[in-house]
Amino acid sequence: MAAHWLMKSEPDVFSIDDLAKKKAEGWNGVRNYEARNFMKSMKTGDKVLFYHSNAKPSGAAGVAEVCRAAYPDPTQFDPKSDYFEPRATPENPVWFQVDLRYVSKFPRLVPLDELRGTPALADMALFKRSRLSVIPVTPQQWKIITARGKA
Repeated sequence: MAAHWLMKSEPDVFSIDDLAKKKAEGWNGVRNYEARNFMKSMKTGDKVLFYHSNAKPSGAAGVAEVCRAAYPDPTQFDPKSDYFEPRATPENPVWFQVDLRYVSKFPRLVPLDELRGTPALADMALFKRSRLSVIPVTPQQWKIITARGKA
């Protein structure tokens, strides 16, 4: 059974529309150990809520799915990259990424204020671990958010 996740991106950097144009893309540049570990546990076919962060408004914008399980993030090896990691070697990588495939854009963005105001979502990691760019989502949370996005 596929797991459910929420992954954040600033839409002016990489949006759901950008993913739709590319069809699939590596989710690189994550530099938080907990978020990295979540990505390392992802499986091909896992479903992802694509979330626009630092936007007006921020919110769930659509659905993607993991189309390639975790592998070393190549940006960590590039000294010219903002995500360069001097401790990393190809034999001992520090950071990982997954590839996401576009599934759909919601007819309407589900804004953060609406998510916060939904009692059934009160325990969502999005509110408790707001700095994380990759978080797990329960099947019930997934069902509520995707239904609202399609409404």
